[in-house]
This record gives sequence, structure tokens and C-alpha cells, in this order.
Amino acid sequence: MSFIDGFVMAVPTANRDKFQQYCDTADSWFLDNGAIRVLETWGEDVPKGEVTDFHRAVAARDDETVCLGFIEWPDKATRDAAMAQMQGGTIPDERFDPEKNPMPFDGKRMIFGGFAAIYDQSRTGA
Repeated sequence: MSFIDGFVMAVPTANRDKFQQYCDTADSWFLDNGAIRVLETWGEDVPKGEVTDFHRAVAARDDETVCLGFIEWPDKATRDAAMAQMQGGTIPDERFDPEKNPMPFDGKRMIFGGFAAIYDQSRTGA
């Protein structure tokens, strides 16, 4: 079954177009390195909770929008091989070069993790 990387970040609302451009450039690297699908979202209905919520998780400010993303891999081995290329302080290629494609958000407040899929149901053609 597939392996999923999930991540949440706070993006300055004024940077929506820059975020889209960043995703268009950077996310293609994951597909080129074995990912099945990359999905980036822009928060439109992200309520603030009484105890915890996405806003608190990424210390989102009032002028930021919470964004959620997923990378689907065919398996953990493919994901691990791709991520090994990104570790160790080396830039895999210019798509991740901060001079050529700067992140339009504070990466230090992004949360992420890898998850093993345990249930998968989808409707094709819907």
C-alpha cells in the first residue's frame, strides 16, 4: 500500500500566487523521483479550535493562510530513496535552490511527517 507524506504550513495570504509558483516548480521534483501524486491545498474553511487546531500547530498569524499538502508514494522504500537525496545539506537541483525558487513561507513553522496507508477507498470517474 502507498506511503504518504503530509505537511501543514502557514503561508502569508498575500503570497498565494508565489506559493502556487513555488509548488509548480518544487513539487515536480517529487514526481520526477517516484511520487505518484502531489496535492497542495489553500485553506478556505479552517476553523480555530478551543484546545488545538491547524492554526496553533503552525503558529499562523492573522495575515497567513493555513495550507495542507500531501505527497503519495508507491511505497516507503521509494519515498526513503527520494528523501535520502534531499538530506545532508545538498540541494537535489535548482528547484530547491533558495536563490532560484525561494520558499514563500517560513519553513521553520512547517510540520510534516510520513504515514503508512492502512485504508484506501476512492471513487474513480467522480
